[in-house]
Amino acid sequence: MERGPGDTALVGRRRERALLERSLERARSSAGGSATVLRGDAGIGKTALLDWTAARAERSGFTILRAAGSEAEVGIAFGALHQVLRPLLENSRALPRPQRAALEGALGLREGLPPGGFMVGASALALLAEEARRRPLLILVDDLHWVDSSSAAVFLFLHQRITGLRTVMVCAGRPDGSALDGWPAHPVDLGALSGDDCRALLRRWHPGLATATAERVMEEAAGNPLALAELPGQLAREHREGIVPLPERLPLGQRLEALFVRRLRSLPAEAARALLVAALDGPAGGSGVIREPAPGQDGTDGVLEPIEAGGLARLDHTGRLVFRHPLVRSAVIASASRSQLRAAHRSLAERLPEEDPRRLLHEASAAEGPAERLAARLQEAGTRIALRGGDAEGALLLDRAAALSVDPENRVRRLTWAAVMSARGGRLAYAARLVKEIERGPVPGDVAPLFAYAVVYVDQSHHVDFASSFSLLPGALAALTAPGASARDDLVEQMFFKLLLASAYTGDPRGWETLERYREHVSPAARLCHRAWADPPRTAQGAEAELRAMVTRRAAGRDTGNAWLLLWAASAVDGADANLLRLFGGEHAYATSGSVAKARCHQAFLRGRWDAAEDCAREADTAEELGYHCNALLFRLYHAHFLAGRGDEQGLSAVRERIEPAASRARMHFVTDRLDHLEALVALAHGRHEDAYDRLRRMMPPGSLPRGPGRFHLPFFDFVVASLRCGRREEALARVAAGRAARMDGVSAHHAFLLAAASALTADDDAADAAYAAAYAVPGAGRWVFELARLRLAHGSWLGRRGRGAEAEELLRTAFRTFRELRAAPWVEQCRAELRAVRRSTGTAENDADALTPQELRIARLVATGLTNKEVGAALHLSPRTIGAHLYRIFPKLGITSRAALARALPGSPPAHGPLLRES
Repeated sequence: MERGPGDTALVGRRRERALLERSLERARSSAGGSATVLRGDAGIGKTALLDWTAARAERSGFTILRAAGSEAEVGIAFGALHQVLRPLLENSRALPRPQRAALEGALGLREGLPPGGFMVGASALALLAEEARRRPLLILVDDLHWVDSSSAAVFLFLHQRITGLRTVMVCAGRPDGSALDGWPAHPVDLGALSGDDCRALLRRWHPGLATATAERVMEEAAGNPLALAELPGQLAREHREGIVPLPERLPLGQRLEALFVRRLRSLPAEAARALLVAALDGPAGGSGVIREPAPGQDGTDGVLEPIEAGGLARLDHTGRLVFRHPLVRSAVIASASRSQLRAAHRSLAERLPEEDPRRLLHEASAAEGPAERLAARLQEAGTRIALRGGDAEGALLLDRAAALSVDPENRVRRLTWAAVMSARGGRLAYAARLVKEIERGPVPGDVAPLFAYAVVYVDQSHHVDFASSFSLLPGALAALTAPGASARDDLVEQMFFKLLLASAYTGDPRGWETLERYREHVSPAARLCHRAWADPPRTAQGAEAELRAMVTRRAAGRDTGNAWLLLWAASAVDGADANLLRLFGGEHAYATSGSVAKARCHQAFLRGRWDAAEDCAREADTAEELGYHCNALLFRLYHAHFLAGRGDEQGLSAVRERIEPAASRARMHFVTDRLDHLEALVALAHGRHEDAYDRLRRMMPPGSLPRGPGRFHLPFFDFVVASLRCGRREEALARVAAGRAARMDGVSAHHAFLLAAASALTADDDAADAAYAAAYAVPGAGRWVFELARLRLAHGSWLGRRGRGAEAEELLRTAFRTFRELRAAPWVEQCRAELRAVRRSTGTAENDADALTPQELRIARLVATGLTNKEVGAALHLSPRTIGAHLYRIFPKLGITSRAALARALPGSPPAHGPLLRES
């Protein structure tokens, strides 16, 4: 689907047009909203698709909101969001006061800071919802790869939540870079046009082209519409008419930019200057307007005519130059000299009001050397932006401020803040480069603690190295908390947290000793985080209850200030529930969103949402691309949980081979111990109980709970199972006694369930029924899907050995269904083996009803009611012969030989009481 200048007809892109047409129709008919991301190379037709969608929506009465990213304005936080919402801002008075304040604060329309990152997204959503009640909405965002990261985060927030509104959102961006990192939907990739579509476009745009020339142009263009439009226009008449051979082929991207550059060089000086000013102004600016001439000056025709004649840009109804394609803007900027760029930036700065943040950026770009006053203004602006949640944009301003600094110490101070902001904002590789640059010279004493924090941040997250955490942070904390030191509570808290991370991952006693010394200098949330991880059997009593209370207070007060501490505390007690995660609804810095994603991955494993396994692998790839190598390692560890649960030895081995070397170098016992535990879990899945016992025994002595990093509870249940299966009942009893002595059930709901489940397995026969009932009755027991299924498997096996076949079969079937849904094949086989043993012991005819496919089960149930093959086939739209073939496979699975036996062989529906509880 492409068009030339002034051409509204479309060619190709039928699949994409149909998708967008359906989306518009659903919104128009109030059936629901949708979000689509178009991805493709420069010139492939993304903007043309957006224009086509806008035209269709306009005819259907949509409100159309549009924005385009700009390379020149990528440092303006919420700039693209402002473009989208500008037509609706007068309606913001209808928003609740906190939402209005958050939105206007983010957009720079009022002084003050938003109460939390998620509020900006929620406020934008509320404003759009208000408009969608009046008319359906279309939101178009072009050049997503150049949208500032703060706006991109809000667009992602909207992307995830507009399905309930009469709203269609279509974003377009290039495939290179990280613009689409974290977006949940699969983008619609725009590939090359087909040969037929290319020929149709060439016939429309260049009707006199010789056949041989057209074929060669198509070969060179490789299906890129912009190249199809531009290449023939650059050929001499003899080339176009096929009289002389065409020149040799050049790479597509370089060739197109070179074509524009040659065209630019032919422009008069005034036209070139106007084009450069418009290019640097960006699509959202208004300073590049071609204005009416002053008396005595030449008119604008001499500027516009060569620009429009060259097909570079056109004048829109507002008097602004609109470029033919983003590549034209890139070529304009690339071809300008430094002096020309500075002059254009200076011109733009003079046209903007003092308070406009773009003026500051243009002034910085126009500066010819150090300028301390300008550097100070940039630092102030960058700090404001970071406080509003735009860490990545703030870092760019601080870096520019450093470059303009006169005083070397001020330069280091600004670079240090730039490094910290970059790390928080998801630009870790850039932060690492800044840290290396700062290390080349002396660091002023007043900024030394901050620099230590920056070094530790980069070492932990980028280099997967925790040595500097123990060598630098104790001294930095001492300096910041010394009598008379300037108040830097936020930095103390963040250093405390970084040291807690290092200590939890490595178990290094130096870290725990330092943390204990500075506990009184941090917030209650940080202290909760510390005791949840320090030595959980002895320090984490009541941690989950305290966590819940803190989350409730923050949610009620819309306070997300240090919610990341609560997230880490929750990860120690498996308590990252929906209420906590809602506090992070609109956070957009990767430092936070990556932590939320890790919590979601771990919770998905615990709660039986195992379809999320591949999300962990994708998150690992995203983290790797962003330079967060420690996060990538941890995401792969969480992915390994799903593999181990499913008994996938080969997959687990591959993950271990990939992450263990780095974890071992960093002495990350958190990771290596977990890998050992997962190996034991796989061994249990395949019935290698001695192997599992040996691995777990090396991790923890049987008569006590281990000291050190958290999550001791995860292998607790498995050790009891392995000990019992190996005939080491006394060791299993000792482990349960240690859990009770430590009041393990007072730590969290998950701890309580695991202790109760282990107690049931070790109970004497006369107390076992009550012990199993108590385990099932633990509040929230249904949340722990995999472990609950394993408890039912063990319980069913125990019942079967005592001749209680009906009860055993009911439990084993329920466990079987859970394992089958989780695709945990070895556990499915264990259930089958136990079911066969129960049937043999009770003299029941063996069958494998649970092995029936859903289709076979439907057929069997219908036949059991007395229907003939013909009647069943009619009901299921199958032939009688197909029904007969299914029955041929069904009878052996059920251990029967006649239709009359079907009703007795099929399992009934399980009762909704007793041990077959649901998640609470």
